[in-house]
Formats: sequence, C-alpha cells, structure tokens
Amino acid sequence: VQVVESGGGLVQAGGSLRLSCAASGIIFSINDVKWHRQAPGKQRELVAVISNDGRTHYADSVKGRFTISRDNANNTVYLQMNSLKPEDTAVYYCNIPGGRYDYWGQGTQVTVSS
Repeated sequence: VQVVESGGGLVQAGGSLRLSCAASGIIFSINDVKWHRQAPGKQRELVAVISNDGRTHYADSVKGRFTISRDNANNTVYLQMNSLKPEDTAVYYCNIPGGRYDYWGQGTQVTVSS
C-alpha cells in the first residue's frame, strides 16, 4: 500500500492551496480518510475526516476554511484550504485507518507567510 501526499508549498496569508492524497494497493472506496497536521514543537492534530460514505468532520480551527473531498474513481482525497493563516503552517499527513491497518503518507509541507 502506498499513500502519497502532494500540493504543499509556500503561500501568503489569505491564500489557498489544495492538497491531494493518492492511495494505491488498497480498496480505497471502503475506507475513511483523514488529514492530520503537525507544526514544529506541537503534537499532531486531526484536521479533517471524510468517511467512506462521504460524511465529513473538521477541527474547529479549520471549519469554514478547509474542505475535504474524495474521488473514489481515482483513489484520491483532496483538502482544499482557503483563507490560510500563519498558524496553518505544518506538515500535513494523509492517513487511512482500518481495523487491521493504519496507513500514513510521508507528509507535505505547508508554509503560510504573514
């Protein structure tokens, strides 16, 4: 199984980025998918979740600014991030949890300048 994030980068405050999480080697459509992030010196935190039937959940800190979506035909989950703030700076990780497995990507860096 491979989980690969992409789309990170450097953006000014107020800008937008779209992260992608592409998975292979797994029946993607039956799995929930999560985005987490970890800022320097801080614990990893859950940012957003999309269930296998499309229900979504967001951390309070990103509600109204971030949108998680999935394209099962292409085994990809997206995280659209708008109105970015410097405090959104972190490494963002895609996670596919299951009863007998817990797959993670390598992370993609998002840096928001003020």
